[in-house]
Amino acid sequence: MRDDVTAAPAVPEPLALSEAPASRRSMVIAGTGLLGSLLTAALTIIPSPYAIGTAGPTFDTLGEINGVPLVSISGAPTYEATGELRLTTVSEAQASTQVFTVGQVIAAYFSPSATVRPEEAVFGDPSLREQNRDASAQEWVTSQEKATVSALEALGIPVPATLTVVEVMPESDALGLLEAGDVIIGADGRPVVSWNDFASAIAAHAPGDDFTVTVRRGAHEVDVTFALLGEPGQDPGIGILVDPQFDLPISVDVKIDSVGGPSAGSMFALAIMDLLTEEDELHGAKVAGTGTIDIDGDIGPIGGIRLKMLGARADGADHFLAPVENCGEVVGHVPPGLSVYAVDDLAEAYAAILAIGRGDTAHLPTCPAT
Repeated sequence: MRDDVTAAPAVPEPLALSEAPASRRSMVIAGTGLLGSLLTAALTIIPSPYAIGTAGPTFDTLGEINGVPLVSISGAPTYEATGELRLTTVSEAQASTQVFTVGQVIAAYFSPSATVRPEEAVFGDPSLREQNRDASAQEWVTSQEKATVSALEALGIPVPATLTVVEVMPESDALGLLEAGDVIIGADGRPVVSWNDFASAIAAHAPGDDFTVTVRRGAHEVDVTFALLGEPGQDPGIGILVDPQFDLPISVDVKIDSVGGPSAGSMFALAIMDLLTEEDELHGAKVAGTGTIDIDGDIGPIGGIRLKMLGARADGADHFLAPVENCGEVVGHVPPGLSVYAVDDLAEAYAAILAIGRGDTAHLPTCPAT
């Protein structure tokens, strides 16, 4: 799971040590005490190989930054929104860019508003830091595209796509039948012009069913029939990696700097739905949340949710949308005054903000205590 990471603020100060008058006993062991003091002093000035996480800033996806809308849409009518839909972040400080001491690491370790992890676990191999930053930035951009696709599909607005086979997995019954570079143009005798067309065709089957795909291979059209993967009672799978290239009917521009990762996808999708609909979903309510999103609208788990809830509450949110798969980290860590609701997909998240706007939240699912 990835955090949406921002530039880190100052880390907690080291724990203070009280002083007491010297006694005869302390004078006897002065030599040992001096050595201990020197070691302690050394420890307090040696940079630690740990990263300290704290609640990062939150951003209202329906609001503005320096007078510029955080999320702006062109290519379709938009409507004024009330309330707030805040994406949340985690700030991570690392020894290689911000020197802090072992004392500060200890203070953060025992603080309920901070986390301590090995620096490499947060930022990756030091020799690959630049590549990791680039990957995080790309995840941020990709999450916006996925949010746009899922939001439009949820509103019943088709998103044309070209679906190209990238790889056929060894376990797939389509191995040897489909080829990398095949373009999917039909499924079960019906045209496929969007990702939703293809996903819906698969979902209409059960594991083990025969599934027919029509592909364009060079100048020819080829029909391929193969069995779907999965166990009884599971969702069917195809065992094929597909690269969808979307022809988006709208353009979405997001104005946030210094944030990376995929964790804001669900909040972007909700903002797009809110802005594209005439209905006043929130009626002034202040909602924050987190969660990745895929093009099917499924909301996935993220890292740092305890800190994100703290940041949300600090910035005035009264409600928080958490991925169902993060519930184990939510229970026991909800800040006072914050109501947290568990959501599994975009449909549930959108239903939740509608209920919050109506003041009718008693039926919304929460994270059960385990």
